[in-house]
Amino acid sequence: MAGKRVTLADVARRAGLSSTAASMILNGRPDTRLSQDAHDRVIHAAAELGYRPNLTARGLRTERTDTIGFISDVVATTRFASGLIKGALDNAHAAGHVLLVLETAGEPQREAEAVEAVLDRQVDGVIFATMRSRELYVPPVPDGTRVVLLNATNEQHPVSILPDEFAGGRAAIELLVGAGHRQGILLLGHNEEKERGLFRSMTVARRIAGIRAVMAEHELTFLAEESIWLWEPDNGYTAMTRLLKRHGRDIRAIVALNDRLAFGASQALAEAGFAVPADVSIVSFDNDELAAYMRPGLTTIALPHEAMGRAAVDALLDPERTGEILIPMPVVERDSVARV
Repeated sequence: MAGKRVTLADVARRAGLSSTAASMILNGRPDTRLSQDAHDRVIHAAAELGYRPNLTARGLRTERTDTIGFISDVVATTRFASGLIKGALDNAHAAGHVLLVLETAGEPQREAEAVEAVLDRQVDGVIFATMRSRELYVPPVPDGTRVVLLNATNEQHPVSILPDEFAGGRAAIELLVGAGHRQGILLLGHNEEKERGLFRSMTVARRIAGIRAVMAEHELTFLAEESIWLWEPDNGYTAMTRLLKRHGRDIRAIVALNDRLAFGASQALAEAGFAVPADVSIVSFDNDELAAYMRPGLTTIALPHEAMGRAAVDALLDPERTGEILIPMPVVERDSVARV
């Protein structure tokens, strides 16, 4: 049968049965009333001929293709967020589904083309994912298409998978309080626009809200809050240098709103003769790859990307799931927090 797709009719002919009988056997129908010999002949014929079912034709009959569309901005090409895809792939495979991954770089035209591409392939639903959590514009999709937002939200599509940032923010301060820190705590990266303004990020706002909630519960105040718009190492370094000039040895602990800020801050501390954690403890967020390579290793509240990806597939395949599904952020304890 080389050079030609093997059909169900070919299998039936080789097994000496009708196409209907062969179809029932290959589809695992429990009520076929066909003999074990007939089953064995069909299975043997299918293996011998290299038969593969026509999924498009099956999809037309069953209205299911066991295929999930996964449309993202830059998740696939960003190592930091690639766990979203890995988790989704794992659960899709476990559920007997194929994940069709398309990336758009966040460009509206490519997003619309990606939606058309997955709908043309009659996917059972679409996951829309973003590298950084945000409100996401979703191109029009047919009403009957199941949509799940991964690391994103959209008012028209109520099913979204998000990290539990409020609990994560709480965990960061609880770590410091549990280690005895009550004074000299800095908040590095606070930004009004991200928390409440025009460029508000729901997850950033929740992260900071969790931080502030625990500070209030323990009747603590920050020594200083440093506003930083772009959370990159050089900005963390510059801000920390400025704070060291103002507060010096009064600084005993830092809550950095992501690991890249924490990395820059740690460089400034080292240059100024401060040791981490002997002089200053640091706790951060995200569990970026660099957190494990810092010396000492950075204690951080991880973004649960793989767990989020798995949850997105679970939610897509379960029509009863709706609303926000919050995934716990694990505490990754390394060596950057010391007891006082």
